[in-house]
Amino acid sequence: MRDGVRLLTKATVKRVEGCGGEKVLTLDQSGKLAELVVDEILVGMGRLPNVTGLGLEKAGVEYDEVRGIKVDDRMRTSNRRIFAAGDVASRFKFTHMSDATARIVIRNALFFGRDRMSALTVPWCTYTDPEVGHVGLNEVEARERGIAVTTFVQKFRDVDRAVLDGEVSGFVKVLVRQGGDEIIGATIVARHAGEMLSELTLAIARGVGLGALATVIHPYPTQAEAIKKIADAFNRTRLTPRIKRLFSTWFSLRR
Repeated sequence: MRDGVRLLTKATVKRVEGCGGEKVLTLDQSGKLAELVVDEILVGMGRLPNVTGLGLEKAGVEYDEVRGIKVDDRMRTSNRRIFAAGDVASRFKFTHMSDATARIVIRNALFFGRDRMSALTVPWCTYTDPEVGHVGLNEVEARERGIAVTTFVQKFRDVDRAVLDGEVSGFVKVLVRQGGDEIIGATIVARHAGEMLSELTLAIARGVGLGALATVIHPYPTQAEAIKKIADAFNRTRLTPRIKRLFSTWFSLRR
């Protein structure tokens, strides 16, 4: 809304027509039809992997014109002497994932490595303003996998650097496995979300729990302090009523 953009969610375009020189969309939102007059209509058609005309059939390399080259978890094609990397061999169409899969291929093909694509922790970032960065699972994906999670959210309106920068419209959200501090996924909405996401990506990749991130000292003031605040919030949940009573008793005896 700040930039004059209105998002219509759960909307299906039922009809497009010209009327008096105007472009009119008929939308279905939860069973309710509505018309929307627009200036222009942009249609995203996606993209196709460039795998045709390469003679892959002669090399015994299986591929699909829509999904690309078929590889196993170690990026090996149906021809065991040939590996593939990049957008043509991965469902993650990101530049950083092309680099990551190329590294897997180099290690597995040249150095007898056993690296697996499924072992990667894959972050991504949408470079809007503010940026939207994500790594791991979201609530829906966790629920579909039968993983119970606890969600912690820190809004930037309570982070000093964000207030100083005038960039308070955003948040950090971290999901941990219920009953522990294993980080399942994280989302950051902020001006520099892509820069901040790496700390949480490393934590997931190396099994560092959310509680441990509270011990990380962040330069003050930085927006990344939002991650430390979330870790502190998690640690406060460990103060059970019994522990709180013990602390209260101890402090009262110290007076």
